[in-house]
Amino acid sequence: MKFLKRLILGFTLFVVLSILIIFGLEAYIKKETSNLIYSEITELPEAKTGIILGASVHADGKLSPILKDRVETAYKLYKLNKIEKFLISGDHKTNDYDEVNAIKNYLLKKGVPSRAITLDHSGFDTYDSMYRARIVFNTEDATVITQKFHLPRSIYIAKKLGANYKGFEATPVAYTSSETIKRREQLANFKAIWELLIKQKPTSLENRYE
Repeated sequence: MKFLKRLILGFTLFVVLSILIIFGLEAYIKKETSNLIYSEITELPEAKTGIILGASVHADGKLSPILKDRVETAYKLYKLNKIEKFLISGDHKTNDYDEVNAIKNYLLKKGVPSRAITLDHSGFDTYDSMYRARIVFNTEDATVITQKFHLPRSIYIAKKLGANYKGFEATPVAYTSSETIKRREQLANFKAIWELLIKQKPTSLENRYE
């Protein structure tokens, strides 16, 4: 019986400590980036480049709701002269799955000229996208466009990689998987810290612009 009580106590302490660490890390990253993240267009400083971070696309090439909100927000910034061009960073690992050209085609249909769009086909995750934007594409002055839940980690990674990027929140929408996304983002914070600690190189350093 004593062993069982100790086991339960140990497990309880482990769970409590884990929760404290998860929320503590989330709070730290938010605090470190709060002055670089904007939600009001009127307050956002102008930047040369708007970085659109990829998300899932459907088999027919249509953007998922999360990705569409990012692209629509970026387009709005472009029309209001808050950004001059786009760097689209997403997953194009195979011919059957292509986030970057799906985004490009969406912007082209809205009248954005091709010359204003640069594609990063190897933005396989947030760390790769931020690393490649700074190191491979030499992007200095940029605004990162993604959802509120994703921005702190994105900007924190960029900051620690020496990029002074700003972040702008994509139009807030209540997604059906919001709670799952939030939990996944909390765990992804640990991955980001680890990648920065070991100074990880991205999956690819290929300089591919087309």
